[in-house]
Amino acid sequence: MQFNKTGVLLLQLGTPDSPTTADVRKYLRQFLMDARVIDIPYIQRQLLVNGIIANFRAPKSAKLYREIWTAQGSPLLIYGNALKNKLQAALGSQFVVELGMRYQSPDMGIALEKFRSLKVNELILLPLYPQFASSSTGSSLQKAFETISAWEVIPEIHAISSYFNHEEFIRLWAEKGKKFIENEYDTVLFTFHGVPWRHVRKTGCGAACMEGPKECPEINTDNHVCYRAQCFATARSISTKLGLPADKVKISFQSRLGSDPWLTPYTDATLIELAKSGRKRIVVFSPSFTADCLETIHEVGTEYFELFREHGGEKLDLVPSMNDDAAWVEFLKSQVLKRTTH
Repeated sequence: MQFNKTGVLLLQLGTPDSPTTADVRKYLRQFLMDARVIDIPYIQRQLLVNGIIANFRAPKSAKLYREIWTAQGSPLLIYGNALKNKLQAALGSQFVVELGMRYQSPDMGIALEKFRSLKVNELILLPLYPQFASSSTGSSLQKAFETISAWEVIPEIHAISSYFNHEEFIRLWAEKGKKFIENEYDTVLFTFHGVPWRHVRKTGCGAACMEGPKECPEINTDNHVCYRAQCFATARSISTKLGLPADKVKISFQSRLGSDPWLTPYTDATLIELAKSGRKRIVVFSPSFTADCLETIHEVGTEYFELFREHGGEKLDLVPSMNDDAAWVEFLKSQVLKRTTH
């Protein structure tokens, strides 16, 4: 009988339980009330989220979720469960793999309780966000640590905070994109999920944090924990791996919310600029997403394509995310094995 089990918790942001307005509103309230997502005083956040954003945004967001929902449910959850099952099979019986959402189901707390009841010797927290952001990785790890801190027995814990520039991770994205760029194209666009500028400033990257359309400098001691710098590093590494000419590569940030300044350049503005300058065919990578979801399937694949075409563009090809690909499973397996005594 094995007493040295290792728990592996795959952490993902979350998805509504259904595409109904009520469930989407519930999801938005939980998500946006997180102090790491909207980092303003609690009372102000309460009034903004529950009084304005959730009520007005829920019907529109529910409509978008219905457009990507499948007979099996949310794509993010489908890919998450498939990935969990495949990683479990790849790691074997000495490991217990669970999927935990930061918001909604499957609940992170239930997954952690399973590890506690099994008395795992080791616990590996593996966020499915390649670049570290306080509002994603930071929030998920904080919630996990808060839960674990109440246990009588705390196992050895390994938290993987980022892998934005890992050689194998870069190779996987290059392999996925290779077949797209072999076709004739004008531009390769790397679009990452945006965050407010103030989130980046809080990491203390100082002079390395350059606002506006300028590129972040290469990763260094000042900016290696900066989300924007990590995104630029990911895009540069994939571009180098594919041998892309610099004049055909653009980097931008999507999915902004509210009126505060978010990371720039913005993806929608970049696409308009590209179309107006005569770029007709573009390939889009979304390397901050490891599973296809509303932001890739609909925002990029539908909304941004329509925007690009409205301004003179003709074709937009979206490189699929890692989802539950066999190579992605092997990468995650290697990351787990590096951090266990098995």
